[in-house]
Formats: sequence, C-alpha cells, structure tokens
Amino acid sequence: MKLTIEGRFYNLGLFILRIGLGIMLIFHGLPKLLGGPDKWESVGQAIQYVGIDSLPVFFGFMSALAETFGGLFLILGLYFLPALIIIVLNLLVAIAFEFGTGDGLSGATEAIELLIVFIALFFMGPGRFSVDYRWIRRW
Repeated sequence: MKLTIEGRFYNLGLFILRIGLGIMLIFHGLPKLLGGPDKWESVGQAIQYVGIDSLPVFFGFMSALAETFGGLFLILGLYFLPALIIIVLNLLVAIAFEFGTGDGLSGATEAIELLIVFIALFFMGPGRFSVDYRWIRRW
C-alpha cells in the first residue's frame, strides 16, 4: 500500500488534518471573537511586537476573525489558500509576541510548529475532500 499522493489514504489524511486543525482554530478564535472590544484590545496588543502601535482593537478583532473563520474555511477547504495566508500571518504575530514578551523559543514553540504545518498545507493543497478541490487542481 502506497501512502504517496497517488495513495488512497493521502486525501483522507489531509481531510483529517484539516478538520482537526480547523476545530482547534475555532476553539481558540471564537471566545476571542465573542469577547467584545475589551478582549479584542487585549489580543490586539500583540501587534506592537511587529512594529504597529495603533488600532489594537481592530487588529485583535481581525486576529479573532482569522482564527474563527480561518478554521471554518480550513474545515470546508473553502478559500483554502487565502485562509492559510491569513492564518500564517496571525501565527507570525503570535511568534513575535512570544519573543517580544521574553518567553523566547520555549513560549513560541507551539506557534512555530503550527506555522510549519500550515506552510506545508499551503503547498500540499486541501485534498480531494474540499470545496476548493477542482479550482486548486487547475492552479
């Protein structure tokens, strides 16, 4: 049994990976999204570690949207590549935050691991069991 792109379990593996990661993104993003402006401002303070010192409420809201709807789009395989780009940008800010607050590599480990997974998914595509499958194949 081959477990390559031609193998019959490749697409199932991608589907399981998309579902699991998408659920976890929604799990982390939805409370932030529903938390309101105070929560958005708290989350948005992380943007200062990439050199942006204004609009923390806006950026916190955008981060919550990225996690919540990025997770949903990941599960569906809908707008797969744009969703991954936004999720990767969100993770880069999270990594900068961890390093900026002094937590260093030990604090940023999970975000770095997820960044690697999402970059790999970007190149692998959503797989056959996705809404974007036909469009991605032509790309």
